[in-house]
Amino acid sequence: MIIGNGVAGTSAAEVLRKGDPDARIVLIGDEPHPLYNRVALPKVLKGVTAPERTIIKSVQWHLDNRVELHLTTLVTGIDTARRVVTTDSGETFGYDALLVATGGTPNTVKVPGSDGTRGIYPFQTLEDTKTILDRVRQSKGAVTTGGSFIAYELTEGFRHHGVATTWVIRGTRFLHRILDEDGGRYVDHLARAVGVETIYEDSIGGVTATTDGELRSVVTSKGREIECDLLGAGLGLKMRVECLAGTPVKVNRGIVTNEYLETNVPGVYAAGDVAEFFDTSINAYNQMGTWNSAGSHGKVAAANMLGNRTEFREVPYYTSTMFDSQMAAIGIMPESVPDMEAVTRLNMDRGIYRRLFFIDGRLAGAALIGDIRVRRELMDTIRSQRQVSNAERENLLSV
Repeated sequence: MIIGNGVAGTSAAEVLRKGDPDARIVLIGDEPHPLYNRVALPKVLKGVTAPERTIIKSVQWHLDNRVELHLTTLVTGIDTARRVVTTDSGETFGYDALLVATGGTPNTVKVPGSDGTRGIYPFQTLEDTKTILDRVRQSKGAVTTGGSFIAYELTEGFRHHGVATTWVIRGTRFLHRILDEDGGRYVDHLARAVGVETIYEDSIGGVTATTDGELRSVVTSKGREIECDLLGAGLGLKMRVECLAGTPVKVNRGIVTNEYLETNVPGVYAAGDVAEFFDTSINAYNQMGTWNSAGSHGKVAAANMLGNRTEFREVPYYTSTMFDSQMAAIGIMPESVPDMEAVTRLNMDRGIYRRLFFIDGRLAGAALIGDIRVRRELMDTIRSQRQVSNAERENLLSV
């Protein structure tokens, strides 16, 4: 039994079928689509990729591989003692092993005037993307809020369509836990170069609407009013753990697992964004929100559901455009280990920024803007878990 048909859940189903040709596999998802590529959604938002081209696994693939796919279905209860899952249609499924790969729900804009006002959107699903795309093609002014990658993707998407866009960030810079002041200054430079207005150390304090309920403006917490008919929010996620309510499965921010992605309840596993797993590379609990790590989670969890003892060890990475440049985030970030040593180089003339993170002399992570071709060398160094000399640091930082 798998709850969640994103890349973690569907990757698990694929490994389970290969590992056990006779097993019954049930895959439940609350969206109307089988697995699609969430990484491609920013291109859909820009209008350069058709929505249907994001689909990775067709309904026919599930039929051919005897994976029972239940779409637009919500799990409403889990009985871990009886090993039974109940859905919103009243249907029940017994299981021998259960994988919860439910991800998270975007935090919404909750300010005076927002309830019932049309034109305010999160950005997570294919349906979100199609709805926003229809709106942005008719928009004259947009505001985005948040210092996350999602907020950036919305900002870039709106500006790509020629919409006057203002980006409001509560912190002092974009990705303030990852980038230092130099990195924030460079991202600001890239944003302004394409015509994005940036506002820092402020947030959305309220919105106003027309008489028929359409967004008319946002008012920041510091009292600035910005006319707009579109507001995009990249304010982080709340982990979807509601289906485990009343069970003995341990939950903190996410679902707590060991290094094998198994929870404290035998036979129950977690994978993807929702898994708060023990990361042996840092000897601490960690959560990863990248596409590649979610897929790897699903494969490792499935191997262990089949009876193996496979430890999750992966160097996560995320690459993205950064307006007219590009960016990569690799490995462990200060969000997981706040006291990591960090060293930075910025060459504004060449448009290159590098920030490396170390734990006990070992390279653990990196943030890159501009020329990101060094990412493979950095990933190999992270995997090696070896001490990095001062000379090698300088070489890796060379811009």
